[in-house]
Amino acid sequence: MKGMYNTFDDLIFSLDIGTRTIIGIVGKYMEDGKIQILAYSIKEHERRNMYDGQIHDIEGVTKIVKEIKEELEGELGIELKRVSIAAAGRSLKTCKVRVDKKIDSTIEINQNIIEALELEAVQKAQHKINEEENQSKLKYYSIDYSVINYYLNDNIMTKLDGHRGEKIGVELLATFLPQMVIESLYTVISKAGLEVGNITLEPIAAINVAIKEELRLLNLALVDIGAGTSDIAITKDGNIIAYAMTSTAGDEITEALSRRYLLDFNVSEELKVQLSSQNIHHFKDIVGIEYELTTEEIVDSIKDTIDTISKGIVEKIVEFNGKAPSAVFLIGGSSQMPGLRESLAKNLGLPKERVSVRNASLIENVDGIDDSIHGPDIVTPIGIAVESVNKKYSNFIQIQFNGEDIRLFNTNRVKVSDILVLTGYDPKNLVPKMGEDFIYFVNGDKKSLTGNIGEPAKIHVNNKIANFNTSLQDGDIIEITKGTKGDKKAPYLYDCISREKMIFINNESFNLLKDIKINGMKVKGNPKLNEGDRIEFIEIKTIEELIKYLNKNITLDDIILNGERIKENVNLNPKDELFFSPTKTINLIINGEKTTITYKKEEFVFVDIFDHIEFDLTKPRGNLVLKVNGMDAEYMAPLKDGDIIQIWWDK
Repeated sequence: MKGMYNTFDDLIFSLDIGTRTIIGIVGKYMEDGKIQILAYSIKEHERRNMYDGQIHDIEGVTKIVKEIKEELEGELGIELKRVSIAAAGRSLKTCKVRVDKKIDSTIEINQNIIEALELEAVQKAQHKINEEENQSKLKYYSIDYSVINYYLNDNIMTKLDGHRGEKIGVELLATFLPQMVIESLYTVISKAGLEVGNITLEPIAAINVAIKEELRLLNLALVDIGAGTSDIAITKDGNIIAYAMTSTAGDEITEALSRRYLLDFNVSEELKVQLSSQNIHHFKDIVGIEYELTTEEIVDSIKDTIDTISKGIVEKIVEFNGKAPSAVFLIGGSSQMPGLRESLAKNLGLPKERVSVRNASLIENVDGIDDSIHGPDIVTPIGIAVESVNKKYSNFIQIQFNGEDIRLFNTNRVKVSDILVLTGYDPKNLVPKMGEDFIYFVNGDKKSLTGNIGEPAKIHVNNKIANFNTSLQDGDIIEITKGTKGDKKAPYLYDCISREKMIFINNESFNLLKDIKINGMKVKGNPKLNEGDRIEFIEIKTIEELIKYLNKNITLDDIILNGERIKENVNLNPKDELFFSPTKTINLIINGEKTTITYKKEEFVFVDIFDHIEFDLTKPRGNLVLKVNGMDAEYMAPLKDGDIIQIWWDK
């Protein structure tokens, strides 16, 4: 193919920089939407340049990248300038945290409060990772987070929006990528005479070619079993919801074979690789003893090690997924180890068909995958190439945040919240604050009125109102106005004492709070208060207290409360209706006899006499004669003290 391609624009160059090997692939994007693989190069590290996916010897890794670049350039007859790369999934840090905070129970929980709580949790996770890594100055890029549970007053809730309570909480799973991983990759690429055309994450690249998009709506686990680690990505509802890693992987199998059969590491490694491709194995140990064993015999002899690797992977899947997923897909060179797939299925409680090895031959829309590059170890390098075509994760994006330029790793869902996590923005600035309490005193007791609630923070992206979940693009400008503190209340008298303490006596309103004074001075109406004012008053609470305050010749028998005559002392309530009908006396001379009459009416009329004397009106014995002071009287004529009354039948 030498000399066949003249411009890099025709080609796709991808590098998978792994712990043991570096794989370079050059392909061409065809008009039918497929990628045609044109050339590839696979080279092993001559020494330990990398540990668990992290570059340690930059010059050593650069040397191999240059060799791959030159080999591919020589085969294709072209100078390669740009390359697509991926950050190792094992470099990701995932942290589960819970944050609880007290809130004002009178305020309805809104999205602003919830988002501030989530941001605080993500920042706590970032701080926790820094402490665990003992590198507090190491900057991490927030990749994503998923909420596990919300809490309201320590009770699990699916949603907090619209509720009220004294305490809220969130438990979430946050994922971060160390800045040094990206920087070391960029340094190697630059030293090799290349520039980064596209960067993604290895688990994302692998999933996008190993698992069809329509399948990623299911709860699936992709496990990349390499030499030093087994890297796990879990999908649900079309998204990667968690990353995890276990340090038990292919090297444990190599070491187990070495111990079991007294083999040096290289011979053990070769034997491990052959277990997946042939049945009979001939080898010699370090003292010269020769072996001829079947794959089944060898696998059976190290089944405990295989089960240990399996259990380590299962433990991480269940920890981050909460349960066994619907299916598990295996990639990576060590995924081909006989017995491992069956052990994973057993330990997850899944049918063995639900755990499968995905190799490159199953990748759609990619041609040129020959027998030498069709295994599960080639899935990720091809995925990186495919990602460069899709350009879903193009390098970093530049964001201006409150006047400061910020560069961050571009995942498929960069949000405002990612910027806040990266910059360490204080969540307290997002939540409105209550104004200072207004202090006053009532009958000697200290009281307070909570201040007014301030305005929540305002988030703008490109001068438009936004929120935590607003997606960001390269060049966006974010401005956040901090949440404000509310004003101190300026109350009036009846904001501090109840204006509802009103009853009605004989149809006239009566305030049960009497002799109201402010700072010793009697007041009328509803004056405005000053900080520290001392309010004093007498509160009339019962009927007996009311009688005493009125200082009238009234007894309990004289009172009608809400339409009923009372017989004992009772508490007064606002809007009660009372009528007083006190006992009165009148002195009359009736048919020549002095008579004193008591009554409970506003006035005593002539007809009332018949309730107090013996005079039968039911049996008429002539014409009834009624006289008051010698004058004819009417039945309803009012009487007064000393009146002379005459009543008789005139025959």
